[in-house]
Amino acid sequence: MFSGVLKKMYTEINNEVKYYLDFKDHIINFNQCLEKKINLKFIGSQCLSCHEEIEIFRQGFCKKCFFKSPLAGEWIMRPELSKAHLDIEDRNLDYERKIQLQPHVVYFAISSHIKVGVTRKSQLITRWIDQGADRAIALFEFPNRYLAGICEVLLKQNFSDKTNWRKMLLSDSDQSLNFIEAEEFVDNNIKDELKIYLLKPKIYKEINFPIIKYPDKINSLNLKKNKLYSGKLSGIKGQYLIFEDSTVFNIRSNEGLKVEIDIE
Repeated sequence: MFSGVLKKMYTEINNEVKYYLDFKDHIINFNQCLEKKINLKFIGSQCLSCHEEIEIFRQGFCKKCFFKSPLAGEWIMRPELSKAHLDIEDRNLDYERKIQLQPHVVYFAISSHIKVGVTRKSQLITRWIDQGADRAIALFEFPNRYLAGICEVLLKQNFSDKTNWRKMLLSDSDQSLNFIEAEEFVDNNIKDELKIYLLKPKIYKEINFPIIKYPDKINSLNLKKNKLYSGKLSGIKGQYLIFEDSTVFNIRSNEGLKVEIDIE
């Protein structure tokens, strides 16, 4: 029996992705749990910022911390709002300089469809894994988050920045999808002052996820509401646990929940 506060699974990648859930005193290797029965029990909530046992509002934060913590600033979801390069503070300038003023990559990924995104260069492969991307390509490298965000805004005129998580979990991506259209759009529509940041060579990656069986349909588990769940683990993709009965559980969207996990 393991117990702790849910946080995003961390990963390693060789031939396929390896997933680990880090509780304070234990680390669960979920790849070793495939085809085993997992019992989940909701026992409470704890804010990932202030660590108080309090209702989670969003992204693992209580309401107070969500609107005050620099880890939940609006620029995280909307990179074009970054201002550290101007020495303008949002919530904590030291933290914002640390995150925003480092190399950022603009990429295209294929999970359910072709999507555009921005991430720190140091987090590139991790970001692709978290989004359940079967294939991805990095096209640009910028010196800061703001410039990467401006480029993403231009690309979003033609490409989605959202993942269809249901479609992503039902199967591997459509092999007929490729990055030719995206690269042609970049060549023909991106301004020359941004093209100087094009990567040469581009970074391309194919990712294999540990999946024995995809779900026939999607039944998203609300552990806070249901309190208990038991099922045989049949796969892991993105930040989702996939169970044999087609139940899926998103670890990332349930950050801050205190749970007990029993593996049989």
